[in-house]
Amino acid sequence: MGEVELFVRELGQRGDEPSLVVMHGGPDVGHGYLIPGFADVRRHVVLFDFRGCGRSTRGLPADRLQPEYVVEDTRRLIEELGLGQVDLLGFSTGGRAAMQFVDKHPELVRRLVLASTSAYDAHAAEEYLAGWDEYQRRERLAQPAERNSTIFVWDLAKAPAYLELLESLGTDEGDWSYERALAGLYHPWCPGDPEAILRDFAKPILILHGEKDMGFPLQLAERLHTAVPNSQLTVIPNTAHMCHFERPDVWAQHLNEFLA
Repeated sequence: MGEVELFVRELGQRGDEPSLVVMHGGPDVGHGYLIPGFADVRRHVVLFDFRGCGRSTRGLPADRLQPEYVVEDTRRLIEELGLGQVDLLGFSTGGRAAMQFVDKHPELVRRLVLASTSAYDAHAAEEYLAGWDEYQRRERLAQPAERNSTIFVWDLAKAPAYLELLESLGTDEGDWSYERALAGLYHPWCPGDPEAILRDFAKPILILHGEKDMGFPLQLAERLHTAVPNSQLTVIPNTAHMCHFERPDVWAQHLNEFLA
């Protein structure tokens, strides 16, 4: 597709219902960590690695690693696969990319799922995290080798299994540079006003969130739901950022009900 080749994984069979296209988070890794959440989803699912991630094209010039190119790659993928109008799920950072997508291409999306994500900048989470004793405790004790598993998973008994999943995918951290992000060299994943974009989208939106998300605290999901009348908020109890991993059965059930 133009300057890139995308690694694509399709789950399930195409049917009469729209396919579910998934935009992963990071973007320091590919989509593999999301697969446990889709085992019980009753829909044709299309997952892919962003440019510069996983098994998609690597080694692009730095100026070609920008969110707007990911959005355009997604549009071209939908066209290349002949999917027509789709349902779109954006997870974590991918949720903000999905907001940019529906701003640019609302006609291509029937329903939108915003999973474990936020419409607001990083500073919006700080006031909630600062007063959260359990988050502060885990942050102090976290080790680099744990790869945030004790932050992203609420049930610490499941943290080793989540880390094992990450390790099984390889140590590939992608081409998107954390240093460039800190230096402000990446364009915004959603350059417009997310609340206004989602209101104008005016189609059903599911905000699917872990109750104990320590990346994007639940208060941010509640704030977005309040601001967007065409949204519904579903909270999965006693799960954190990777709620699809901690409770894949419940996560899939909510997707099936919303997409039906």
